[in-house]
Amino acid sequence: MFNDISKPPPPLPSPELTEIMPGVSLLRPLSRLGTGPGMIILTHDYQDSLAINEGVPSPLVKWAEEGYAVIEIQATALTTAKGDIIKFAVETLRDCDKCEPKDKVGLVGQCSYFQTTLCTTLASLTSTAYKAYEPKLWNTVASTLSNHHSIVAATVYADAPNELSSESLAGLSIPVIHHLAGKGPAVPPKSDLLKQYFYPNAKSYKFATPFQPSFHYNSENISHTRNLTLLKEKMGGPYFDLEFIWEEHTYYEFADRSMEHTMSTMVQEPYVNHIPTMTGGIGRAKLSHFYQHNFIFNNSADTELELISRTKGIDRIIDEFIFKFTHDQMIDWMLPGVPPTNKKVEIPFTAVVNIRGDRLYHEHIAWDQSSVLQQLGLLPEYLPFPYRLPEEMAAAANKSFEYRLPVAGIETAHKMRDRNAGPSNEMFNFKIREV
Repeated sequence: MFNDISKPPPPLPSPELTEIMPGVSLLRPLSRLGTGPGMIILTHDYQDSLAINEGVPSPLVKWAEEGYAVIEIQATALTTAKGDIIKFAVETLRDCDKCEPKDKVGLVGQCSYFQTTLCTTLASLTSTAYKAYEPKLWNTVASTLSNHHSIVAATVYADAPNELSSESLAGLSIPVIHHLAGKGPAVPPKSDLLKQYFYPNAKSYKFATPFQPSFHYNSENISHTRNLTLLKEKMGGPYFDLEFIWEEHTYYEFADRSMEHTMSTMVQEPYVNHIPTMTGGIGRAKLSHFYQHNFIFNNSADTELELISRTKGIDRIIDEFIFKFTHDQMIDWMLPGVPPTNKKVEIPFTAVVNIRGDRLYHEHIAWDQSSVLQQLGLLPEYLPFPYRLPEEMAAAANKSFEYRLPVAGIETAHKMRDRNAGPSNEMFNFKIREV
């Protein structure tokens, strides 16, 4: 079902960037599938369209990794072009052998005062061209969008309070999402056609534009997932088997034990973050080193992952599972510096796995480290309480007290597996004791 690890894994695709004209470039899909629907992105002027800085890709690379054939039109080209440059971009995609299907194209714009994402269904090459550089222009043209049946959805980035007038939404018959930088009301407006999302940690509408000071990584990722939800629905994909991709990745990690094949399931610059021990790797070079020297060959032979629940989203999988193993060797990614104890352990884990296109981008892994130490017999039941007690708990001077650690051992795994495995709230009875 998966690749033979006795043979080299397929190489990552080399970006094939074709300059169509100054400021206009075509990048073919960077997915393993190698083909995908067309995407037109309107960006500010910048030098390196293929840049990946500190793991953050340019918009062109990110959409190509999502599996789209992407045409980037930079601001200067958009403003100085003679004729209908959007129509020209659509024609270029139609001629591209890696653009499939050809009847649906997405348009993502990053403009000087806002960004807008439009998903268009193109019946012919004479599809509506949409050009806007500030919210006032959106307000001018938005009311006419219902006249153009090729435009089926839109998302707009602006500041909150924003410059988008309520009048601009009148008569719109397409779904619209507002991504608004700043704090919003307790209950944002919502209707069948309008959703508003507020990003309180974002300082500017530019929070989704990389390589500039206002970029906010986490907010951009959230908005990107919301955009994918809209675009994939209206464009019919591309859809990938996320469960298969994740299971393929873990097969190479734990069964076949191949660093090269494990890394072949990931994008150009992925990362893994094991939160309790702060182990993993950021970027391809460091993550490859981690897998080779600290993970793939540093797990016990009897390691088993027992899946408890799985949640699938448009671009991610979230697993609850029990990680079972015998601590018969140094497992430095989980227990750095701890010699083998030869004890069997079962630990509740969660994994948040972001999949970009048909490759993994990141893994956020967390587990109950106190339960690990408890099951290995490395935690005492009580520890000294080093602080002054509250007045209501005051005792005689020169007395010492210990508190009972609010941790559990294998019971945590039992409770994850079966909600009725043990009573809840037993730790409410824990007390300090005098020593």
